[in-house]
Amino acid sequence: MKHICLYFQLHQPFRLRKYSFFSIGGDDLYFDDVQNREIIQRVARNCYLPFNQLLLQLIISTGYQFRVSFSLSGTVISQLQVYAPEVLASFRALVDTGCVELLGETSAHSLAGIISEREFRRQVTAHKHLVRQLFGQMPQTFRNTELIYADQLAPVVHDLGFDTILAEGTSGILEWRSPDYMYAAESCPAVRLLLKNGRLSDDIAFRFSDSSWSGWPLTAATYLSWLNAISGDAPIINLFMDYESFGEHIPQSSGISGFMEAFISGAISAGYTFVTPQEAGALLPVSSTLSFPAYTSWADTEKDLSAWLGNDMQREAFHALYQLEDQVMKYGHQQDILTCWNRLQSSDHFYYMSTKGMSDGDVHNYFSPYASPFNAFINYMNVLTDFSIRVRKKTAAGPSYVRPYV
Repeated sequence: MKHICLYFQLHQPFRLRKYSFFSIGGDDLYFDDVQNREIIQRVARNCYLPFNQLLLQLIISTGYQFRVSFSLSGTVISQLQVYAPEVLASFRALVDTGCVELLGETSAHSLAGIISEREFRRQVTAHKHLVRQLFGQMPQTFRNTELIYADQLAPVVHDLGFDTILAEGTSGILEWRSPDYMYAAESCPAVRLLLKNGRLSDDIAFRFSDSSWSGWPLTAATYLSWLNAISGDAPIINLFMDYESFGEHIPQSSGISGFMEAFISGAISAGYTFVTPQEAGALLPVSSTLSFPAYTSWADTEKDLSAWLGNDMQREAFHALYQLEDQVMKYGHQQDILTCWNRLQSSDHFYYMSTKGMSDGDVHNYFSPYASPFNAFINYMNVLTDFSIRVRKKTAAGPSYVRPYV
């Protein structure tokens, strides 16, 4: 019997206002509340509410055989609490079925794990308790921001109370091996690794509505035939996707809802078993240990950190932000400082600064609210400069680390 682990990521950042050099020192309103409200409410209408209802119906209609997992970033939760609380209620209804596992991650959807273990631990712990408070479930599976993973993360994540980590099944790491097995982390064998089947995941999340794709239009029967073609002894197919793809990036008019309903129902009828990551860990043996000597992610062609740290602008902004960590943590009990600190760490701000070309550049541009990567960099650095001034004033901590940009 083959298993399918279906996982969805929900995330929305707090997008910044247009913030000029002349605002520095006199304006501490950094975030575009109007745009953030409009986007979260639109995505709730197009994706979160209708697809939550569809998945709830599938859980019930399949006799609770359909199982699914989600991770909700702390930033999307914060916005849903204010702008669309009905979405959180719909997730509670899903969790109450007993067929949904909620995953842990960094509360700010940040890159903290690659630069500051202290900040990483703080955010992961905060996110765990937020999920427990809102949904009554303590996460045991960890999914780092954008599936970023390397060997050094596993012992830390295990120490934080997780026994399973999701990661990208890159060819550079797997070589001759398949992502369709259970692995253990070489750096911490007590941690199981579930690896994304990139081709089959992206056939839905990225290619479903692409009329130039050779597989278009994709039907549930065709997709199931591709799953059936996987080696017979491979025990699990991990399908990891952004939830916003369903109804937001891929419009309802494409037939995506009908496809997902037919695929899930058809898979169960064909003998597949849907499992959550924790259920997979209880059912499946570990095939072997696996080492990730360098950071991988699920972003862009390279599947590394270059989506966020691939050019000088991105690296300068990133390091300027984390140079403020000691000051913020010393006096970060002041809620306004801590709230801004969290929001400014979201990986999206660095993603918008990418200067990649070709198809990767098209994806970056699609998500960016800026006219250019340079505009994204200037705007972010102006905000960060003002934030550093505020922190300095509150802490009496000497000159700012960050220089302003016009």
